[in-house]
Parts: sequence; C-alpha cells; structure tokens
Amino acid sequence: MAATVDLKGKVAFIAGVADSTGYGWAITKQLADAGATIIVGTWPPVLKIFQKSLEKGMFDDDSILSDGSKLTIEKVYPLDAVFDEPDDVPEEIKTNKRYAGLDGYTISEVAKAVEADYGKIDILVHSLANGPEVTKPLLETSRKGYLAASSASAYSAVSLLQKFAPIMNEGGSFLSLTYIASEKVIPGYGGGMSSAKAQLESDTRTLAYEAGRKYGVRVNTISAGPLKSRAASAIGKEPGQKTFIEYAIDYAKANAPLAQDLYSDDVGNAGLFLLSPMARTITGVTLYVDNGLNCMGMALDSESMAGASN
Repeated sequence: MAATVDLKGKVAFIAGVADSTGYGWAITKQLADAGATIIVGTWPPVLKIFQKSLEKGMFDDDSILSDGSKLTIEKVYPLDAVFDEPDDVPEEIKTNKRYAGLDGYTISEVAKAVEADYGKIDILVHSLANGPEVTKPLLETSRKGYLAASSASAYSAVSLLQKFAPIMNEGGSFLSLTYIASEKVIPGYGGGMSSAKAQLESDTRTLAYEAGRKYGVRVNTISAGPLKSRAASAIGKEPGQKTFIEYAIDYAKANAPLAQDLYSDDVGNAGLFLLSPMARTITGVTLYVDNGLNCMGMALDSESMAGASN
C-alpha cells in the first residue's frame, strides 16, 4: 500500500514504540515506507535500552523498507504518558534511578519539544497501554489498579490529542489501538484493561467530533487481533503454561472466519490507510483488523460444537 500513498513532507509522532515486535512498530514502518518523517516517544525506563538497540542495529532485520532502505527514526523523545504537566510528576518518579538524567517527559513538555523541533506535525499515533493488575479478574482489581489502567491506556490518548492537536496541520490524523475486550468478555484480560479499552473507543467517537470541528483532525482506532508482541507476552505468564496471548492467538485462528495468521504488517497497512489522505472522510471509527473474529457469536472449537457442521 505504501507505494500508492505519498507521505513525503509529513511528520509522524508515534507514542509508545520501544521495540520492533508490536503493532506500533508496524505502523511506524509503513508510515516511513510511504515517506513520512518519523519521530517517536518512548517510556523513560526503557528509553536507554531502546536507543542502544537502535544504535547496535538490533532492529535492522525488522527495519527494511520496500525499496531496500532502512527505517530511520529521526528523534526519540522520553515520554511518560501518565503525566500531563511537570507538576504532575511525583518526587518518587523524579528520584527514581530509571528516570535518572531525564526531564521534559510529560505529555505537554514533549508536545512543546516537538513543536520547537518540527513546528507542525501531521500524524499522531497512540500505541501504549498498561494495567498493573492486568492478570487479576475485575472482581479482584483494586481502585488504584483500575484507575492506573484507565490513566495509562485511555486518558493518555485524550491528553495526547489535547496537547498535540494545536500543533497538527489541518487534515491531520490521530490513531490509537484497542482490543475486542472492550465489548466482549475476554477472561485473563483483567485489571480494568477491558474497561480502559471501552473508554478509549468511546473517547474516539467524542474526540472525532471535537477535534474534527476545532482542528480539522481525524480520530480513529484499530481493534487489532492478538499478536505475540513483547508486551502482550508478559500477560499471565506461568511456568509450564501457555501465556494469555498464546491462548488468544490459538483461539482466534480456530474460530475466526478467516483461519489464517494475523501479522503485525496487517495492522500496519490498516494504520497507514487510516492515517493517509485515502481515508480523508473517515473519522470516529473502530476498525477491526482481526480476521473477522469480532463478528463471531459461537466458538467453533467448543466441546459442545463437536460433530457440528462448520
């Protein structure tokens, strides 16, 4: 698709990229392939690891573009999306050794830094989420854990657009990533994360109206199927057992209308479309990129379906 989309001269800021295994990287790669200038925001505790990995060429195999060139990230900004303003940062974070030597990582500060470096941007991607109690059922989730999931995974998108929209060119586009747990019960995806994704999708519609009228910016989200990324693989990992994401991938392949693997590039291509002028009239949409699993009402591999005609 990149060959038909020209984003030369456009600047894209992707929040939440920290390795080459997730959907954020896949979207970043497709945007670069279409000619966009790439800048990213990375969580401070993993910033140095990410930068060193880039410098050592550890992501080179995952960075090859369609013309044989390599993805170039022009600048990496430290970004902690649970803090909006400098005054929001507690002393325990300021003095944390994982934040040592870093400042200017709140959303408002990063937006100002990007404006100083690039003036206006055209594309904004929210590719981050965190739920400290994600392995706990909702019935066992604490208020603190629930609100933390909401803050990092949903309100962060509101704040990101709030602070960056004023420096986005008219016709710009915002994209986030959600999950089917927002509307269907997914055991194992707990800690308030399902609630946070529901918030994200609802906010997508409201922000589409508000940002569209005020800034001429489109707002969409992709509900992506399960991918064995580094972050997802950390959910529910017990010795000798499959991880949550491995169960989810197996279930999806057994029950989706399209019984095929889902690759990060599939979401990257969909992201490129939504972020490009090809989707200039599309806003407020939750686009499912999951081989159609979202439309199923029965599990084909259920024991109760044994012997039924599929």
